[in-house]
Amino acid sequence: MKLSELVSTAEEVAATSSRLAKIDALARLLARADPGDIAPLIGLLLASPRQGRLGVGWRGLAVLDLTHADDTILTIADVDAALDALATASGTGSAAVRTDALTDLASRATAAEWDFLARAMLGELRTGALGGVLLDAIARASDRPVATVRRAAMLSGDLGETALLALTGSAEDLENVGLQVGRPVLPMLAGTAATPTAALELTGEASVEYKLDGARIQVHRRGDDVSVYTRSLADITHRVPELVEIVRALPANDLILDGETLALDEDGGPRPFQQTMSRFGADVSRELALRPWFFDLLHVDGRDLLDEPLSTRLAELERIADEWRMPGIVTADPEAAEQLSRDALTAGHEGVLVKAIDSPYTAGRRGKSWVKVKPVLTYDLVVLAAEWGSGRRRGKLSNLHLGAHDPTGEFGEPGGFVMVGKTFKGLTDELLQWQTDTFPGYETHRSPGAVFLRPELVVEIAIDGVQQSPRYPGGIALRFARVKGYRPDKTATDADTIQTLRALLRG
Repeated sequence: MKLSELVSTAEEVAATSSRLAKIDALARLLARADPGDIAPLIGLLLASPRQGRLGVGWRGLAVLDLTHADDTILTIADVDAALDALATASGTGSAAVRTDALTDLASRATAAEWDFLARAMLGELRTGALGGVLLDAIARASDRPVATVRRAAMLSGDLGETALLALTGSAEDLENVGLQVGRPVLPMLAGTAATPTAALELTGEASVEYKLDGARIQVHRRGDDVSVYTRSLADITHRVPELVEIVRALPANDLILDGETLALDEDGGPRPFQQTMSRFGADVSRELALRPWFFDLLHVDGRDLLDEPLSTRLAELERIADEWRMPGIVTADPEAAEQLSRDALTAGHEGVLVKAIDSPYTAGRRGKSWVKVKPVLTYDLVVLAAEWGSGRRRGKLSNLHLGAHDPTGEFGEPGGFVMVGKTFKGLTDELLQWQTDTFPGYETHRSPGAVFLRPELVVEIAIDGVQQSPRYPGGIALRFARVKGYRPDKTATDADTIQTLRALLRG
């Protein structure tokens, strides 16, 4: 398939706000794609190439001396091969190899094709071809049930491979996709409630557990082989040998565990989230040891537990890893839940998670079966811009412009971000310097007073609520927003939605 077919479809998808029209256009494209083009095509549409990290940034693209082709000659296979070369370049001379590969690719692309490729490589395509839309398109193109396609994608963690299986395999092949030890699955997600009592009203009898300000981990074990994955399914096994040792010592052969990890201080209290995350991106240092807390068990010794009720999964978890379990109780009593929340806060943690005791594990979905409760409202938002500071902050990028995700395009472009407020509160001198050093690498343009960024950096913001405001497109503004910290473990599409924030008006 020619790249031009993908580009024209992406333009068609971006030009309409109709979800059905997007699905139809994408389904037509997928139906005529060659089998070898399907996975690369899906990666490009998601602006997440199947090769993973390419070592390509805005600055590297900006310095290229480019000429473009007049005619459309590039194929999807050509692009995939070029991205392979970029992803595998390493060591001395790798920068020159990437420059040569990019220059060659650009010379064979038309200007429109190169614009598409550059944005796909940098993760900012923003066509509205989000995972949910693509799932529906895959189901339509393959004439498979949406629920079957969705489950296969969630359990495989790979939408491209799911599309290939749906379009070229049998219905039975797709239905047989299941848990596989060593292959991470998308994590189950939680909704929010203001109090434990309100959460219990949604769940009924529940496991009420500590909510840590830690990093989500998924740990797989087959025999002595242990793998540790982050919330985004990145493999960090080599960074966390102490976690590997703990799971290797558990009394089972095959396991898939879900939990959190956290670094503790000398008194046994939780260290700040950023210190925990530093272990994921730095050389191993035993000076900052991590401890796991497991709260779910998805597989044990040949038995898949996804569709079992939480009560069954917890009983197996207690049998296998009682020493490393997340503190919690099973209750339908609001006062007991409120007391556990107070205990968690006293211990320095964020609050509690309330989980319906009869709920299955729904990979990749956010519903009402799991509900997180924090005493302060916190939301993950995207940094859209930063203003230059004044006074003692002069010369530093300070006041943040904050955006919420708008997956449906209710207030703008589907999959885009809606500005909901600004804040400079909570920024330490260290964070101010980090922003000033880091933000230019995400810059799209600037004005005399601000630097505007690609919507990629996720920051956790505490607020007291929202208020109606005609100032911003979503009709709301944040009240008393302050920065808690950046979340490098999350992508922009993990940010909270404008619909979630608007719901606070009714709260």
